[in-house]
Amino acid sequence: MKKSKLRTIIIIIVLLVFGLLFFNKFIGETPDKAEIKAVALKVDNSEVINSGITSIGYQSIKVRVLKGKYEGEKFTAVNQFTGKAEIDNYFKEGDKLLVAIKEKGNQVTAVKVIDLYRQGWELSLFLIFVIVLLIYARIVGVMALFSFVTSIYIIWNLLIPGLLAGYNPLLLASFTLIILTALIIFSIAGLTKKGLAAFTGTVTGLLITIIITLFFGNKLGLQGMTAPFSQALLFSGHMDLNMKHIFFASIVIGASGAAMDIAMDIAASIAEIKAQKPEIEMRELIESGFNVGRAVIGTMTTTLLLAYSGGYLTLLMLFSSKSTSLSRMINFKMVAAEILRTLTGSIGLVLVAPITAVLAGWIYSINFKEVIGWKKD
Repeated sequence: MKKSKLRTIIIIIVLLVFGLLFFNKFIGETPDKAEIKAVALKVDNSEVINSGITSIGYQSIKVRVLKGKYEGEKFTAVNQFTGKAEIDNYFKEGDKLLVAIKEKGNQVTAVKVIDLYRQGWELSLFLIFVIVLLIYARIVGVMALFSFVTSIYIIWNLLIPGLLAGYNPLLLASFTLIILTALIIFSIAGLTKKGLAAFTGTVTGLLITIIITLFFGNKLGLQGMTAPFSQALLFSGHMDLNMKHIFFASIVIGASGAAMDIAMDIAASIAEIKAQKPEIEMRELIESGFNVGRAVIGTMTTTLLLAYSGGYLTLLMLFSSKSTSLSRMINFKMVAAEILRTLTGSIGLVLVAPITAVLAGWIYSINFKEVIGWKKD
């Protein structure tokens, strides 16, 4: 009991450290040099031309700064419209805004509205997630929260900078996923046979998924430009990036979470069977793992389909409204990219199940102490 409490305390401390690092990285920029919070006092729409749901021109907004060295001061900020509804915001009086103040020396030269200030509600949503997770899962919830926050930190500080630096996207993604898989699985299962089986099954399945993605991605002639903001990324000074392999890496990363779920389900099932029936043979363990895997796979592959199709629901509605033929639809570049994402991810999931079953059956059927020649005095 004492060890369990001590482990919980250590995890919470580590979690707080990572939380502070995360906060400092994303939110803790010096307000005087970066974006700050303000409130809209008065909005002038005289220069705005509305066309349907889009607008062109700009809003002139009187704002009062709520944080930083300019706290309480009032400025006139500009909200420039681009004509793209997915990016533009139409602000009104009373809105909490994120504004950027440009300085030259100690003089304010320009104030620009960046977006709505959504941090408060996003933090509230995250706190609800934390509370629900901890109330239900308790110590396991603490471990899950630790792996959640740490995964965000690793992705932002290892994967993203590495991709921008031009490192091989698939190698870097593989390395990152191995770290994340070890972190997530071993933080939940501990350094146990169950954790080892889930880890090796997940990694093996993901490596096979990479090979399948490379082969069919090249055959489908996809260059990775269907990903959101890929063109903007290239034109922002990163023309040397391999967008095709970055897209392939995103497919494998997207499937990794579900792969870990399946691997852990099967490994945990075999661990429970072995605990209840210690004399069971390896063949029976593997057969049990296969049976569990078949049941889990039946819903998990559909989960991927729903997740990916949900992201392109409006595109599917557009095809339906235009009575687009099936042939034209499935050959459309964006649809082909999502077909590749869904099917390669699903193939990876199907492969993770039997691989984990075999590995877990073998791991739980051998005595590691005898294998390494260790004898208890």
